[in-house]
Amino acid sequence: MAEEPRWAVITGASSGIGAELARVLAAKGYFLVLTARRHERLEALAEEIQLAHRVQVEAMALDLEDREAPQDLVEMLRDRGIQVHTLVNNAGFGLRGNFATLPFERQVAMIDLNIRALTALSRVLLPGMLERGRGGILNVASTAAFQAGPYMAVYYATKAFVLSFSEALHEEAKPHGVTVTALCPGPTESEFSATADLESSKLFKQGTMSAAEVARMGVDGYEAGKAIVVTGTTNWLGTLGAKFLPRAMIRKIAGALQRGEVTRSAEEANG
Repeated sequence: MAEEPRWAVITGASSGIGAELARVLAAKGYFLVLTARRHERLEALAEEIQLAHRVQVEAMALDLEDREAPQDLVEMLRDRGIQVHTLVNNAGFGLRGNFATLPFERQVAMIDLNIRALTALSRVLLPGMLERGRGGILNVASTAAFQAGPYMAVYYATKAFVLSFSEALHEEAKPHGVTVTALCPGPTESEFSATADLESSKLFKQGTMSAAEVARMGVDGYEAGKAIVVTGTTNWLGTLGAKFLPRAMIRKIAGALQRGEVTRSAEEANG
């Protein structure tokens, strides 16, 4: 009997870390469902991956800021007879600027995408994984999750939720043979940093990792059953500082690194 294919659903898959996660998983033999808003980019990535790795790839254009989108995705999967082995919650965006002046609607939308959609997809797909005793969830958090972030207040807070949520689910799912991992990258070369105006911040001037390297480390850590994957030694040391130094000091440092020239709001949705 042929082995059942491992299907991975990747949100925010049209660029950056999401696209690289798709390439890494395909190289490991996973079949893929790619979701994001930009249909043409999804189709191009799907064609590239199918030619390179000879795996089945489905492209499903969705805007996960829409509250109905998670259920729409589940229905699409059901219609195609796809049983999800791995869910990769990568879709999200950030805003840099003063909380009191950044657009209200976009900050609420950030919470909807970074938290609500991630939680909804996890809730509808995790039960099947637990029943089958295989697979899991890879949630893309951030090193921002380890401290407060002045001038990116809501973004940092959403990633703190993702980290805490992922750790809790890791303990709940582990006895059933299912892994939940939080991937915590630091500054990464991607469209996110360019369009969110982060490249002008001191944080990004200290150095970045490639999205491909972040994706490889994330998938390797997930397959090894880790609860948290922090990419790179420098980022790992930074999380230790956030743990042991006084919180007042850490938030002042984070604010100084993020502030830069905060003269406008900027954002980037992964997909």
